[in-house]
Amino acid sequence: MDLGERLKVIRKRHSISQRELAKRAGVTNSTISMIEKNTVSPSFSSLLKVLKGFPMSVEEFFTIDLVKTNQVVFRAEEQADMQAQGVEIKLIGHNIPDRSLSMLKETYPPGADTGEEMIKYEGEEAGTVVEGEIELTVDYKIYQLKVGDGYFFRTTLPHRFRNLGQTTAVIISANTGPTAVHPDNEQEAKA
Repeated sequence: MDLGERLKVIRKRHSISQRELAKRAGVTNSTISMIEKNTVSPSFSSLLKVLKGFPMSVEEFFTIDLVKTNQVVFRAEEQADMQAQGVEIKLIGHNIPDRSLSMLKETYPPGADTGEEMIKYEGEEAGTVVEGEIELTVDYKIYQLKVGDGYFFRTTLPHRFRNLGQTTAVIISANTGPTAVHPDNEQEAKA
């Protein structure tokens, strides 16, 4: 199921109109419509903003209708594929309900970016670069990471990942915290 179709199904399951979801997320009705029709591919930050209207994490969004509780091993073809802004993410254990940890393999082709808007949510994230180079911005400080370099930060700090290099970058990461908060909605999230 593609991103737009998935958004439409989940929106309907929540009995929310496009207009209501747009209002809750702080985006235009046409943005929701274009995403559902797959005429636009939202950045991670834009997707987080839209999902705040449910509220729902990105991981839940891509895996909501897949439930297997006792699975231990996840073969490559069984890992959930998520994609936005050219960034490919493989989520291990996507169908485990009520998990507090997300284990990811993130692939950033040259020029890939998590979006111009910084991301933040309750939790922590750690990872290591296993291929290429990545630019990591955390709390408006920019870091250049190469193979073998790792990172750890509290995800309440605004952050962003970009591949400015000429080769693909791959990160293995883990994060906690299912509730994503868009920076523009920080006050609302604290209420």
